[in-house]
Amino acid sequence: MESPQQPLVSHAEPILPVADITATVDYWHDVLGFPEKWTWGEPPNHGGVRWHGAHIQFTLNPSLAAVSGAQAIFIVARNIQALYALHQSRNVEIVAPLENKPWGMSGYIVRERNGYYINFGGALTGDHEHRHGRAPVPMRIVHRSPTPAEYSHLCIAVGWSKAANPEGVPAILASLVHAVVAEHALTGEALGCALLIGDNASVYYVKDVMVHPDWQHQGVGTALMEELIQWFDANAPHNALATLITGENLAQFYQPLGFTPAFGMMRWSRKPGTDKV
Repeated sequence: MESPQQPLVSHAEPILPVADITATVDYWHDVLGFPEKWTWGEPPNHGGVRWHGAHIQFTLNPSLAAVSGAQAIFIVARNIQALYALHQSRNVEIVAPLENKPWGMSGYIVRERNGYYINFGGALTGDHEHRHGRAPVPMRIVHRSPTPAEYSHLCIAVGWSKAANPEGVPAILASLVHAVVAEHALTGEALGCALLIGDNASVYYVKDVMVHPDWQHQGVGTALMEELIQWFDANAPHNALATLITGENLAQFYQPLGFTPAFGMMRWSRKPGTDKV
């Protein structure tokens, strides 16, 4: 549990030495597409760009820039196919084309005006179930709640044994606004699920996105979330908020689906007379 005294890192901003601040900032804004830009000094000796959670700074240092051009940074992007098409249309120097990678993301590499290599990565594109040489998962996404047995089985399979408490499962499932289940097309087995709770008016919460370990890294989780998001966009009121809590290791999974980091706080319930969480 975090305390007010503990440090908290929010994001990282690489500082790249360049020979021309204005030209660099304009390139990242006008060509690479970063919507926010700024400079410091007159004439500028420092500057930067921003696109949601991606922040890049530039400092005026021609001598260091002359020997730093081969450095690389990695940027996670949403709708990477559209970003790739944008960069193609603007004649960005693309040194590695967009393709699905064996580590579960798609990506491409560009070289910007100073010689730095920018790796853009995002959700897998196209028929992503074919990656790693695997056959497509024979599944269907069904708009329904998992049964108590299915829910408990998935919780245990992914290591959430506490959530599989038989006494609490019916209450969890009764609270749902909507849910989707990935079923094996031949056996009907529940391969995974994604649940949505909320007030059905303004605030919703995505919870218990689970995929059985035997079927992970094969596009099941992405298919579940895409279907749940489609339902949310079609049925929730305009400007309703969908939130979720996850570990930083899963940020790269949720960000390409449209979720962005936000400050939040939480508290576990505690029974009177005990220090157990």
